Amino acid sequence: MTDNREVMLQNYTRREFRQGLEAGKFQAAIIPTGSIEQHLEHLPFEHDIASSTWVARQAALRMYPKVIVAVPMAVGISEHHMKHKGSLTAKPGSWLAVLFDAVECFARHGIENILILNGHGGNVRPVNSILRQWRLFFESTAPGVNLHFHPYWNLIPRALIDEHMVTKSAPGHATEFETSLAMHMFPEKIRHDAMQDQEDKTPLEADAEKGRILSEEAVKRTVEYLEAMMEGKTLLEVGERY
Repeated sequence: MTDNREVMLQNYTRREFRQGLEAGKFQAAIIPTGSIEQHLEHLPFEHDIASSTWVARQAALRMYPKVIVAVPMAVGISEHHMKHKGSLTAKPGSWLAVLFDAVECFARHGIENILILNGHGGNVRPVNSILRQWRLFFESTAPGVNLHFHPYWNLIPRALIDEHMVTKSAPGHATEFETSLAMHMFPEKIRHDAMQDQEDKTPLEADAEKGRILSEEAVKRTVEYLEAMMEGKTLLEVGERY
């Protein structure tokens, strides 16, 4: 492996990962979830999974070698966007089954602290509805498993969002918040001409500095959250802030 600070699971060989575990690395895992769906006329279909993976990777790099990032679950639950050609969606049952299997794989490999870091609003209610059942399952089969789910924007303090955003809306959908993050995370992917042409003008409130501030806070808070998980502290329950 050329990069000795690699944090993405798919880039490891089995020897490298096995030796990492044996050396005490990978005390926690992040599973990024998101979607492949329309994001108005100016952001790419991949925005949700790209943003949650970006936050996950940056947090893991800061915590290296304690955290590994799973292969992102790109397709999400997006039936409400299927009227827009190109959007992809999974049925809730099949999507949740694959996500649970990914969680269980880490548990079987001995990684007990698992954070599902979400980037798509359509995934929230389905996971919230079943997360307690998953935790009860692990209580009886793998009592050490410490499983949590959060959209990355939930970890950003509401006061900071209100301070920097004109619309006060987070995450919105390809509007000021997500467009600002995209301007910082992957500016080359934005279609700026389309921002001027489309009916929804709220993306025009976005700028890269807002994106930098909010992205940095998302990474910082994700690091803090993972550290608290590994220390066994009491954490905010899912949905408390929104």
